[in-house]
Amino acid sequence: MASITLSNVVKRYAAVSKDKPSTQVIHGVSAEILDGELVVIVGPSGCGKSTLLRMVAGLEDVTEGEIKIGSRVVNDLEPAERDIAMVFQNYALYPHMTVEGNMAYGLKIAKVPKDEIKRRVAKAAATLELSHLLARRPGQLSGGQRQRVAMGRAIVREPQVFLFDEPLSNLDAKLRAQTRLEIQKLHRELGITSLFVTHDQVEAMTLAQRILILNAGVIEQFDTPEVIYKKPASTFVASFIGSPPMNLIPMDGKILGVRPEHLHFTKDATSSSWSITVQATELLGAERLIYAAYGDAPIVIRVDSDALTPTIGETLHVTPRADQLHWFDATTTKRLP
Repeated sequence: MASITLSNVVKRYAAVSKDKPSTQVIHGVSAEILDGELVVIVGPSGCGKSTLLRMVAGLEDVTEGEIKIGSRVVNDLEPAERDIAMVFQNYALYPHMTVEGNMAYGLKIAKVPKDEIKRRVAKAAATLELSHLLARRPGQLSGGQRQRVAMGRAIVREPQVFLFDEPLSNLDAKLRAQTRLEIQKLHRELGITSLFVTHDQVEAMTLAQRILILNAGVIEQFDTPEVIYKKPASTFVASFIGSPPMNLIPMDGKILGVRPEHLHFTKDATSSSWSITVQATELLGAERLIYAAYGDAPIVIRVDSDALTPTIGETLHVTPRADQLHWFDATTTKRLP
């Protein structure tokens, strides 16, 4: 195992022509992923998260800055020399090979002894509950099973670092949840330093020990899921993390943020309550989301499903929890003390 250190990492693509100048997609990213830590890089499409991961893997050149795996600077090392294993969004399995053959292939190319290959494949298959599928081919497997084979192929390498590039994107919601649990269990058992890229904030919140939130090639916040949810560093983080996201309301030259679960209905208007107009509702089983307008600002309130059933157009009164208010600078969008 090893730590990953990013120091002022920049990625810039050269100009293609006069009409297409150089493009910088990563802007001086610095972060340290601790030995044995599982860090999730999350952000919207096009923010540079996969590019950053591919630079760690050696699949993209580093324009400026330095990447270390352990104590080694790896900027100029080939992917095979970095002691990493990568799991991609597409499974990239050989259709003519069995599960066992797919998991063993990289070790055979590396000329690992046959007995050692057999031991590693058997161990990884047992960890991922694939032992009974070793003789099957990818076409005979479900999407979740194919993804586990792809992870098994990475595990048998016994690398210092795992890199996951949106590996759950092709799975349905139930399989994604199941595979998240398997990845958590895998990390607990193996303790290998892991970088996991996703655009899904639910995956980030449930998987990560720490989350690195990227926005347009810049780190917005790098902290634990709990801190990021309770103390977002910017309006971008506040609106990106949380489902539904934090309500953001322009107020007194600043921006006031309050989570949907921290708005509570009151029977009558008070000095601290807001009058809102109900626009829509969504029943989500145990809870209900109420979409409303507070002046010109749209807001969402989360309540128990049996607590309230408002009608569209109805005027109601809500009071925000005073200890759960967040203030942001209207110009910089950064969190205020």
